[in-house]
Amino acid sequence: MPKQHEFTCSITGQSGMNFFDALASERNESRTVDDRFPEPLKEPVLRKIQFSTISRMEDLVNHIFEEFRQDFFPGEQVTVVMDDGERFDGVVREKASFSEQRRPDGEVVRQAFSRYFVELSDRPMEEALMDNEHVVRSRKVFSKHMLRILLKNSLTREPWAGAPWVLKEKIAIKYKIPTEIPPHLQQENRQAERKANLAMRREEQEGTFFQFYANQQQQQQQQQQQQQRLPELKPAKGHRGKLSHNEMQRQKQMQLQQYQDAIATGQYPGFPGVPLPYQHQPVPYADNFHQLPIVQQIASRQPQMPPPPPPPPKGPLDDLDVAPKRNSTSRPQLKFWVKPKNTQRDSDIKTIFEDSGLAMRSIGPLLETWNTLNVLCEPFLLDSFNLDDFVDAMSLPSDVGECELLDELHCAVLSLLVDESGQVKVSLPEIQEDSDEDEDTEADDSAESTTLPDAPARSTRSSLAKQEAAALAEEKARDSPASKSPKHRATEMLAEQGWVERAAAREFDEGGWQTILVGIIHQLSLQPSLKEDCDVILAHLAPVDEQPTTETAQKQYATLDVNLKVAILQMITILAPSTQAVRDYLEECSEEMTQMRKDKIEQQRKKKPLIEELTSLDQKRKILLPSNMPDSDPEDAKTEPADVDPHAFGAIDQEDQNGVDDSSDEEPPTRSLRRNSGRALDRKRKREEDLARKEKEKKDKESAKTSKQSAEFKKVLRDIEKKKTEIKECEDAIADLDNDLREANCQRTKPLGRDRFWNRYWWFERNGMPFAGMPDSSTSACGYANGRIWVQGPAPEEREGFLELPKGEVAAYEAAHGVSLAEREERDCGAASCLWDAGEWGYYDDPEALDALIGWLDDRGKRERELRKELQSWRDQIATQMGAMKAHLEEREKRRLEAEEEAETGVVTRHGRRDVEKDLDLKRHPCLEWHNGSAIRELGRRHVVPANGGKKKKSKKKGVAEVVGSKKKKALEVEQEPAKTKKLETRSTRSGKR
Repeated sequence: MPKQHEFTCSITGQSGMNFFDALASERNESRTVDDRFPEPLKEPVLRKIQFSTISRMEDLVNHIFEEFRQDFFPGEQVTVVMDDGERFDGVVREKASFSEQRRPDGEVVRQAFSRYFVELSDRPMEEALMDNEHVVRSRKVFSKHMLRILLKNSLTREPWAGAPWVLKEKIAIKYKIPTEIPPHLQQENRQAERKANLAMRREEQEGTFFQFYANQQQQQQQQQQQQQRLPELKPAKGHRGKLSHNEMQRQKQMQLQQYQDAIATGQYPGFPGVPLPYQHQPVPYADNFHQLPIVQQIASRQPQMPPPPPPPPKGPLDDLDVAPKRNSTSRPQLKFWVKPKNTQRDSDIKTIFEDSGLAMRSIGPLLETWNTLNVLCEPFLLDSFNLDDFVDAMSLPSDVGECELLDELHCAVLSLLVDESGQVKVSLPEIQEDSDEDEDTEADDSAESTTLPDAPARSTRSSLAKQEAAALAEEKARDSPASKSPKHRATEMLAEQGWVERAAAREFDEGGWQTILVGIIHQLSLQPSLKEDCDVILAHLAPVDEQPTTETAQKQYATLDVNLKVAILQMITILAPSTQAVRDYLEECSEEMTQMRKDKIEQQRKKKPLIEELTSLDQKRKILLPSNMPDSDPEDAKTEPADVDPHAFGAIDQEDQNGVDDSSDEEPPTRSLRRNSGRALDRKRKREEDLARKEKEKKDKESAKTSKQSAEFKKVLRDIEKKKTEIKECEDAIADLDNDLREANCQRTKPLGRDRFWNRYWWFERNGMPFAGMPDSSTSACGYANGRIWVQGPAPEEREGFLELPKGEVAAYEAAHGVSLAEREERDCGAASCLWDAGEWGYYDDPEALDALIGWLDDRGKRERELRKELQSWRDQIATQMGAMKAHLEEREKRRLEAEEEAETGVVTRHGRRDVEKDLDLKRHPCLEWHNGSAIRELGRRHVVPANGGKKKKSKKKGVAEVVGSKKKKALEVEQEPAKTKKLETRSTRSGKR
């Protein structure tokens, strides 16, 4: 038996083992768990379970796990979770527990909690003061599985019902835990207690039975006495006699005797005429006392209480389950660049780019490409550009000429895909050799001609005939001359020099990057998901009726449809994040974000004691304030005569020193007419002057006495201002770090949220870029990057699962809310603003619509609550960007109208360097004003300019970078900047603050 493979390890669960292997496995795993379990946690857990009376081991494990899950002890390894989600490993140094507080009526005022001083492992000289909500323990060292193994290895129990759990002797000695079972848990005492409880319960039941019949007999005797005797006097109200102990014993004996007499006579004493049942039959209503007629009558008289209402649901509901508001307004009407596909609701829709040929299906890829190029503009070596210039460049007419923005975007991406050594940095489908293709084609043709598809399991003659006819039609279409004729000449265009060699040599000008696009799109066409779009693009860039040259590619790209241009740029842009350069950049941003979070925590720690010191200084200021208040005594105002000449006190002092009255020389002539009263006036004036002098001396003495307090008060005020300045510096530093964290978050773009109908709301400036673009960009004066809130329709699975309900649920929803889901969507969103799927996009571009949108969102639903919160937090910044965009577009339209007027009148522009037509193109298409200063600062040239010093590159002066075009050449002055040496300095240019 022991050698049979029928045993299972109780710890690992491994089965198919013999007895000895299973025993060895259990011992090894127990030893492993014992070593892995936190040593500081063992003693509290073992002390808690000692003498526990929870019988089932599973219940004991759950109880101990819930009690110690958020309770930590000194010396234990823990993980500290900050408010921003960052985690730090550390060791608990000290623990402080605070008990629960209750009011006299039992209401809980404060729950019990604990605080911990945690020494951080990564920062040896720092500690964190955290509560139990921000401290976690690794699941590898504390789980129910490990706790169950620890308890099984540590506990034992005697084989009788209710026996307590007791620690094994060696474990109790190791942790100095007492093993003597308390008296109330010993077997004899537990059994005696159980018997006493059973006897007490039985006495209570018997006492209730006898008391019931005793009351009935007493009532009958009282009725007989009232009929035979005179009425007795009732005791006074409020007086109630109490029976003594002897009387109660006597009454019990009488009740017992009456019950025995009733059994002997065969009738109940309180129910005459009711026969006594046989002794072997059960007493009526003995087990169903509530079914007695008297009890049922009493119960029937009590009013029936209505059932309590169902409890309200906890937390926010799903937005579509929230009842619609009465007289609610609809969502602000969306604006569109192109009309949605549903023509039934686009009669009143106004569009902007309808004439340019831009389709609704291209809006999503257009926004994705613009966002990627702006977020990753540093590894691409591109200046940031706003969305309107990007759309203008993509839809530029062919007769305008070259556009630097369009050239630099494609060349920057291609430079990242292929380095100068000719190594392709992304994975692309491999193109097979011609010979191999021919052999494969022949093999495929032979296989296709001889092999027929398998017939279905259940087939008829008609189905087999249809299948054969379809196979013949497919073979005929494949063998037709139209299918064998080439659709494009991409292979011939790259026969002389491959696209990888061209990209490595940076031959981008004179149609070079258009030819490279032909090669890379031809290679991407091998993917089945991209083949159809790539064939359409290649058929236009390398047509069969044109010569396969670079000039053809350049000319054909200028006339390419704007939707195909967007598709090309998206195809090559989505390849860039897989390159090593972009990966290194994203890793660098992650490292910088970690350092920024640490700096932010440091600033927060620095700010906290400053606030405490400011509070202390403010209390000190309040104490010193009464003794340093300005004098406002009205008597002091009387002692200072307002009409007295300020030089009078100086004349009086001079007079006292000389002892001569010279006032007669300075008095006016009228004074001689009042000589008799002049001396009395002089004496009165001297007395007033003496009094004023004494008051002044008194004030001087008081001011001298309080001079020390004033100096202290002034020092307190200076210290308060100093602390306020330091706190303001910390707050500014924290705000700058928050903004840098937002800009460095380049890993992914997150939407603001979703509304009740699963429409997504995007604000692309939220993370990964400065609000107004790079501050050193050539178009930074525009003051905005996108300036819109974009609204995307629901995904197909969201519409099918949540908005298009099954037939059975449609009627239930309409009965619950009084309106169907389709009618509610049309009513809440407006007939002209409903978005059908994720391929449809609308936007808001004015602050009034933004405020109306925030007011329309219902915070009773969980999705719109989060969306409303995000919109409110970013509202001011979004409104600022919308205002800047509106001002820029108005100024651009004004300049365009002026240029058209000048072109009609034939007046030369104020610059005097360009002709009227060139200046008109510049005003009509502001994207032509964009210049790539980042590439010039880093490379000394633009991406489209060849890197070799060929004939196309002329010598240039210091501080001037030549921009080479196909027709004209122009010089662009560039400010020389030193090379960036630190990673953090590279990121600091995004915000322009640090």
